[in-house]
Amino acid sequence: VSPDHLRIAPDVKLGRDVRLAAFINLYGCEIGDETGIGCFVEIQKGVRIGARCKISSHSFICEGVTIEDGVFVGHGVMFTNDLQPRATTPAGRVQRDGDWKCLQTVVRKGASIGSGSTLLGGITIGESAMVGAGSVVTRDVPAHSTVAGNPARVIGTSLQLAK
Repeated sequence: VSPDHLRIAPDVKLGRDVRLAAFINLYGCEIGDETGIGCFVEIQKGVRIGARCKISSHSFICEGVTIEDGVFVGHGVMFTNDLQPRATTPAGRVQRDGDWKCLQTVVRKGASIGSGSTLLGGITIGESAMVGAGSVVTRDVPAHSTVAGNPARVIGTSLQLAK
């Protein structure tokens, strides 16, 4: 990949054998060994992504997100980190880092997030859980469960999918 098509800040920590597609924007984040990042992905400061993950194209992973090992993130997945986003303070001044609270989101080992899903900040996706494509996840997802819809609701267990 041509360096002209990558925006990787000097503070990014890349593990061994990380695969990077063109047209990505990474800054202040940490990417684990053997993880693949698709094209048109942005990963913001403070994000930690584990080993052997797949981050598909057009996804946005914002500050406050931790993704453990072996996680699949489908195409166009959107993470958020603020439940009450505002451009300005009540006094009308443009908001800065200290004017809002960055919510923490954790995606546990082996989970899968379907394409086109949106995950609100401050939640945990349990180990080996499955989020159906296009879901809007507004609360924690239990380990080994499958959720889908808007808002996402438990529809089964992820173990059933292996049968």
